[in-house]
Amino acid sequence: MPTEVTALSTDSVLGGKLTLRQMMSGHRVGHDALLLAAFAPADRRMAVDLGTGVGSAGLAFLARVPDARATLVEIDPTLAALAASNVALNGFDARAQVVTADVATLGRPAGPDMPGKGAADLVLTNPPFNADARHRTSPDEARARAHMADADLLAQWVRAADRCLGAKGVLCLIHRPEALADILAALAKGFGAVEILPVHPRPDRPAVRLLVRAVKGRRTSPVLLPGLVLASVDGAPTPEAEAVLRHSGALR
Repeated sequence: MPTEVTALSTDSVLGGKLTLRQMMSGHRVGHDALLLAAFAPADRRMAVDLGTGVGSAGLAFLARVPDARATLVEIDPTLAALAASNVALNGFDARAQVVTADVATLGRPAGPDMPGKGAADLVLTNPPFNADARHRTSPDEARARAHMADADLLAQWVRAADRCLGAKGVLCLIHRPEALADILAALAKGFGAVEILPVHPRPDRPAVRLLVRAVKGRRTSPVLLPGLVLASVDGAPTPEAEAVLRHSGALR
């Protein structure tokens, strides 16, 4: 079902390098999409953003890498329309296209023509998590089934990324730390050279997100990278976070 249209806002991110129209209520663009775009290697030229929403991750990547192109995939037609408006708003018409489609259909005979199978060298994705289990009678059962739904969906999106990517293509995703085992299990079937970067809200707090980068067809062991801390103990943004979130810097 399409998202109900509410009042819209027009917001600048990345220190004004990117402007996004988005709904005032509900999910709004946050750090996740911008960190994901910053974690993507700058030598990629053909990107696919799975579950793009209003286009934030894919367009943030284009803002940082001026000779790249992107296909933004979104199942919700309302959000896809907003993504298309953001493509035009930022002058990316020649570099980006929006496809309204279910991620599960990509690279399949009955799926959309774009993105083509094996045509991308980069896939960005912030897979949905926190599966809805409100109608389960037992809280424990609800949590267990929600976890299984999240893990199944994650695996489905990784398989879609595999179909979109050519040889040695790179998959970048962001997820919760609790999903680490599921992430590694999903990647094990087609990806290697996995790099994991924890994201901490403050230096004294556990990680709240994992940025994960993997290469299609590789078999080398995973590597845990030094973490990114978003704010100091007193709440001030760290220079590292400012470089990424305000100045469109890259995460190595």
